[in-house]
Amino acid sequence: MSGAEFLSRPCPGCGSAIATREVASSPKAEDMGFGGLRSYWSGLFKQKVFFSYYRCPDCRLLYTPHYFTTNQLGELYADMAPNMEVVPTDALEATQRGYWDFAKANAPMEGGYLEIGPDIGFVARHAATEGRFDHFWLFEPNLAVHPVLADAVKGRPHTLSAAMTDLSAVPDGSIGLAFIVHVLDHLLEPKAMLEEILRKLRPDGALVIVTHNEASFLRHAMKTRWPPFCLQHPELYRPSTMQKLVEKAGFARSRVERSLNYFPLSFMIRQAGFAVGLNLDRLPLPNQRIGLKLGNMITVAYR
Repeated sequence: MSGAEFLSRPCPGCGSAIATREVASSPKAEDMGFGGLRSYWSGLFKQKVFFSYYRCPDCRLLYTPHYFTTNQLGELYADMAPNMEVVPTDALEATQRGYWDFAKANAPMEGGYLEIGPDIGFVARHAATEGRFDHFWLFEPNLAVHPVLADAVKGRPHTLSAAMTDLSAVPDGSIGLAFIVHVLDHLLEPKAMLEEILRKLRPDGALVIVTHNEASFLRHAMKTRWPPFCLQHPELYRPSTMQKLVEKAGFARSRVERSLNYFPLSFMIRQAGFAVGLNLDRLPLPNQRIGLKLGNMITVAYR
């Protein structure tokens, strides 16, 4: 049976067991064995293999009914390279500065600060410098970057944890601002994570979420070659499905905007080449940084 080696699940947004296939690779990941998928786990510019994405008829979420088991994911993530390593640090810093500016304009700058998957602390560094947060709760599975994260918060009171889905140490009702940057679409149970974060927020607290936007122009232009169609994403969002998910998790209201991301021009040209089947890795290309609103979105949700 197709997908027999993998997890089989209903819609992670609403629990519906009925869905229609919308996007598939050739070959399909669910038709391959776990061992055969290891070589496809990382890398942008290679043959596309991913679990087929289905559309839920009830909440409209795009998700994969077949996916890796928890144990399989543990093995794969243990060997994964750092996130976004193909994009230079200055472009990442400019992008994440934009995320912080959005949060600063839309969320409290006091109480506790909570971030799931802060990587090396791009946003947390701004929060420590420009916010008035009394404690930083940073949940990052990569132990190697914990010293860098500790430095990012500038000596402020902080707690570092590698357990991304266990927020029990965070006092309920204590968080002014929570952040999740490109993590929610990696989770098998995103609604459960949002419900847990909601319990940690103060009455005036806010959650900022950055994800890919599967309704974007870039997704439709690149079709199955759109980079977020990959083995790391068991679900993908659009503004309407994101708002439905946070509503089902208990948030009172939310707003979604397209987010500005900065990339070297060389990266964008290689992406365009990849979309039409060309490998431009050896071609010398300009590296000027450009900011574009193409395939990502940023959401703020209020308790």
